Amino acid sequence: MEQNQLDPETFSCSICLDLLKDPVAIPCGHSYCMKCIKTQWDEEDQKGIHSCPQCRETFIPRPVLKKNTMLAALVEQLKKTGLQAAAAADHCYAGPEDVACDFCTGRKLKAIKSCLVCLVSYCKNHLQPHLDVPGMKKHKLVEPTKNLQENICSRHDEVMKMFCRTDQKSICYLCPVDEHKGHDTVSAAAERTERQRELEERRGNIQQRIQDREEDVKLLQQEVEAINHSADKTVEDSEKIFTQLIRLLQKRSSEVKQQIRSQQETEVSRVKDVQEKLEQEITELKRKDAELEQLSHTEDHNQFLLNYPSLPALSESTHSSSINIRPLRHFEDVTAAVSKLRDKLQDVLRDKWTNISLMVTEVDVLLSEPQPKTRTEFLKYSCEITMDPNTTNKMLKLSEGNRKVRWMNQKQFYSNHPDRFTDKYQVLSRESLTGRCYWEVKWSGIVSVSVAYKNISRAGRGNECKFGRNDKSWALDCNGSKFGHNNIWTSISGPVSSRLGVYLDHTAGLLSFYNVSETMTLLHRVQTTFTQPLLAGVGFWGWPHGSSAEFIKPN
Repeated sequence: MEQNQLDPETFSCSICLDLLKDPVAIPCGHSYCMKCIKTQWDEEDQKGIHSCPQCRETFIPRPVLKKNTMLAALVEQLKKTGLQAAAAADHCYAGPEDVACDFCTGRKLKAIKSCLVCLVSYCKNHLQPHLDVPGMKKHKLVEPTKNLQENICSRHDEVMKMFCRTDQKSICYLCPVDEHKGHDTVSAAAERTERQRELEERRGNIQQRIQDREEDVKLLQQEVEAINHSADKTVEDSEKIFTQLIRLLQKRSSEVKQQIRSQQETEVSRVKDVQEKLEQEITELKRKDAELEQLSHTEDHNQFLLNYPSLPALSESTHSSSINIRPLRHFEDVTAAVSKLRDKLQDVLRDKWTNISLMVTEVDVLLSEPQPKTRTEFLKYSCEITMDPNTTNKMLKLSEGNRKVRWMNQKQFYSNHPDRFTDKYQVLSRESLTGRCYWEVKWSGIVSVSVAYKNISRAGRGNECKFGRNDKSWALDCNGSKFGHNNIWTSISGPVSSRLGVYLDHTAGLLSFYNVSETMTLLHRVQTTFTQPLLAGVGFWGWPHGSSAEFIKPN
């Protein structure tokens, strides 16, 4: 038999349908790839019975598989001499996911084209008439498709070659007579041309957007690199600066230590020098005292009188009769001075640290999200505000967990505190506000709703303390319907409702006030630059009998 007449299936595995690999013959005589039959029998292990996938003969126990070396050699030889090419044709058979040739009988080959006129799919062999017969050459051939029957009109059982623009659906040539009578109909080809033009235009737009987005991605990648470089450089520089500060403090500490030790040595030396001279004087005095004592015991009066004048006179002491010791402070004043320095450094660090933190949080390289418009969007940025008792004027009383404040007709008991407003009926929040924040205030009486920097003045009756009358605060006079900053006042349109919403975008320098109801009505908006974190505030004006304000929890 000629080699090219061999059936490739003779040397194919009936499990994988491919040319045999490591062929094995099982007891019934059929051959398989070793891996294929092992996998098959592994699945049958639980049953305890193993079978041939072709003849279904069963085997107990599981047969031992050994490579059929003769068959393997034959397969390898056939691969070299052309069987591989014949076996490759096996790959032309249609699988479950392929479009099968409608003309093939038995095992169907893959279709290579579908005809939109015949509504049939063809393999290479059965397509030949469409390539040779003149009448068929005009048929529309497309890539194989399983959806050919969708081109048949379900009402008239005709090919749909027209398109109804009125109903936006494909129709056959009979549809305009009845169901689509009077509709705007065109040929499917004409509609395709129009849609193709639109498609190309949309593709052009999409491709342009892709190009734009790719440029944006490049820019963002560059920005990431710039951010990382800037952050790394800043961290490095900051560490150097802090290291310098630490070394400076260590140097000053060493100098103070050295100075103290030097002064210690000097003072100890002075004291010991005086101490040594005093001890010498004591020794001399004791010697003279001994001589006098000896003379005092002389019984011979003449001998006593003879020796007494010869005794040397007592020399005057080189030191005062008493040592003046200062109060026992010694170097304690130095400790106090160092402590004072520490406190000042802590104050500087605390004040400047806020600015440093603010500078870090203000790094914002991307455009922020759109500003909120609906109350639901505002509530995403809601924050709970409580008032700081240490800032509360003594005529104001806090309640509801320090969320509500009322003006009282008599002073309340508050301890003295440097943060307290002494004369202005005002109070500030505990919370520092940065980023995006939203809160609501329910008010009555004569009230101003404000924001202010922490360093606003607290003591006195001047404008430097009052909300809205200095460059450190912004205030909405709810009762007077006006807004003030740096003592410049602007009237606002419409009355202020009893429920006021305040929105702050610190980074964008945006401060807005709203009447709160089912819709958000803008009363006033400020665009500026905030250089410090802000505190929320409430103030009372004039004689605000019965006035109150409450930071309510938005819901």
